[in-house]
Order: sequence, then structure tokens, then C-alpha cells
Amino acid sequence: MVTVRQMEREWEGRKYEKLLAGLTAARPEQLFTFDPANGRAIPAAAIALVRLDELNQSHVPLYGRLVRALLASQSATDGGWGDPAVTALCLRALMLSRGNGLAIERGLDYLAGLQKDDGLWPAGPIRRMAADPVTTAFVLYQLGDKPVFRAAVRFDDAVQWFESKGKRLSGDAKDWWMLARMKCLAPVHAPAMFPEMVTLS
Repeated sequence: MVTVRQMEREWEGRKYEKLLAGLTAARPEQLFTFDPANGRAIPAAAIALVRLDELNQSHVPLYGRLVRALLASQSATDGGWGDPAVTALCLRALMLSRGNGLAIERGLDYLAGLQKDDGLWPAGPIRRMAADPVTTAFVLYQLGDKPVFRAAVRFDDAVQWFESKGKRLSGDAKDWWMLARMKCLAPVHAPAMFPEMVTLS
């Protein structure tokens, strides 16, 4: 397990790859392939915020620096953080402790604008890209238990797409949907699952 001191040392030392790898070890996010073109700093900052919150360490100075890093890296033009998956992860981090505000609204608008007619998201930030079930299930895993997310996007369409595909899903899409389904189909007010307890096959 990565300690708060290690997080701080690796963040300040700009060892984002190492920080991300350490924080995602034994978590489902370990198996998600983030686009290397977008770098590792922002996913690392988002996962670090999630982990600090889980450890009840949102009072440490690093927490504020990570929040500021996420806010500073949000696109001024479209409101996203590079692509739908990283945007979902950043939104999850910013929504911790009942977070709200313009940055979250803009991020949700970004996701809503990229969502395809069938409810899925593309892997990249371009609307005309093909839909990607893995990215979509990852987005749902990160945000599917958030009422504000459900209201902002065509949540039911995305869930219906996966439910209608059933056993025809394969590989990573099936694994990610199994994880996302726990959040998406659980009551919104139910306690959060412990992500470190769930592993992909």
C-alpha cells in the first residue's frame, strides 16, 4: 500500500508513472490502459485523491495540491481531461466529500456531449470516433453511483446497451461491465463498494 508520504514524494518528484502504478495495484484501474499520449500526471492525481479520501486523509496539504492540479488541467475549451475515461476518473475524484461546482458541471457536459446515440462513449475525445464498450464500462464504473452523473448523461441508454448484449460481451468489456454493473444497478443510496476488493479476471 502506498503511504501518504510516498504519494507526496512521488507527486513532488514528478514520478507519475510510479505513483499511478502503486496506487492502482490491486484495484481494477490497474488493468485499464490509459492513453499514453495524455500522460500519467492527471490519472495519478485523480487516483491519489480517491485513495486519500479512502484513508480519511483529505485534510493533508497534498490533497489540496492534487485538487488544484486537476482543476488547472481541465480543458478550457471542452471541459474534459483529455478523453472520457480520464474525465470520468477526475470527476469521481472531484465529487468526493460531496464536491460540486463549475468544474464538475463542465466535465459532465463534456461526457454528455461525447456520448453516442446508443449510450456508449468513444475511447477518445472526438465525437465521431467509434463507440468503445471498455471505455463506456470504465466511465460507468467510475460514476455510475452518482445521481448527478445519471441525470447529466443518457445513463439508462448506456446500461440498456450492456444489458442487451449480455453474454455476447467479451474480454475487457465484459469484465469492466461486471464491475460497473454493481454500481449501476445498485440503489443510488447504497454504500459504495470497496474497489480494492474486486479484481478482474
